Amino acid sequence: MVLVYIDQYNQQIKKTAFEAANYGSQLAAKLGTEAVGLVLGSSNNDLASLGKYGLKKVYKVSNDALNQLDTQVYTTVIAAAADSLGADIIVLSGNVNGKAIAPRLSARLHAGLVTGAISLPDTSQGFVVKKAVFSGKAFANINIETAKKIITVSPNAFSHQPGEGSAEVADLQVNVPTAKVKVLSSQVASGQVPLSDAEIVVSGGRGLKGPENWGMIEDLAKLLGAATACSRPVADAHWRPHGEHVGQTGGAIAPNLYFAVGISGAIQHLAGVNRSKTIVVINKDPEAPFFKAADYGIVGDAFEVMPKIIEAVKKLKQ
Repeated sequence: MVLVYIDQYNQQIKKTAFEAANYGSQLAAKLGTEAVGLVLGSSNNDLASLGKYGLKKVYKVSNDALNQLDTQVYTTVIAAAADSLGADIIVLSGNVNGKAIAPRLSARLHAGLVTGAISLPDTSQGFVVKKAVFSGKAFANINIETAKKIITVSPNAFSHQPGEGSAEVADLQVNVPTAKVKVLSSQVASGQVPLSDAEIVVSGGRGLKGPENWGMIEDLAKLLGAATACSRPVADAHWRPHGEHVGQTGGAIAPNLYFAVGISGAIQHLAGVNRSKTIVVINKDPEAPFFKAADYGIVGDAFEVMPKIIEAVKKLKQ
């Protein structure tokens, strides 16, 4: 059996969880077994609809203590669920939560772990999982030899388009330990598309010359329903919050479309965005390194090019 952990935020299923569900169900079909989902805490979603992503059954552990993410508690509960259901493969989203939970699960269950999988395992000779390494410059094929296996799915590397079907929803009784960590308060960014879930990202760099010119980034992002991001120098200069910083020392993202405006494309920045499906670069320096990684490049001053792009998008949306 393949057990898929369904990640949530504010009792809403994350996009990456749908990707994990689709991955897990296709893996189960390949192995001739079934895939089931696991939801921890309350949920505002129709869990039966997860059947559209291939899950035959969805188990929920209804305990208010699980409404607040605690990686130690979640690890214990997921491990107990896997043992109870007889699952020998666990699939999680390769997001921040998955990266925190998966290694703990691996140690607890003595299970081999591959993080950031980008394709289904090759089972012709073992159980070989492909992932990107060295900031996306190469690929590694890792054979998991343990009886129990854990895989995290790289965000936006696998389709999450729904099909047909409905999953059976059932309660699962497992012991939920008392959390050792108490959250006193949290600050959540609101009113914008989360970078981790964004299909489109519009990002700006030092070429914008100052925070007062950030309006063009926000205008295009609003038109496209996109998230906004920035390079490290922009965050370090406090033009934008550090939560928007993408790159080797910031967030790693993989949107379908990434606009880089006034960003030179140093290797540290590329490390965080090179898994984007399509990269569009706007820079007045024809020698900017980013053009080597771009699918589309515009050599020109952002202050001249961006208004024209914004106007063209407005016309298309009319």
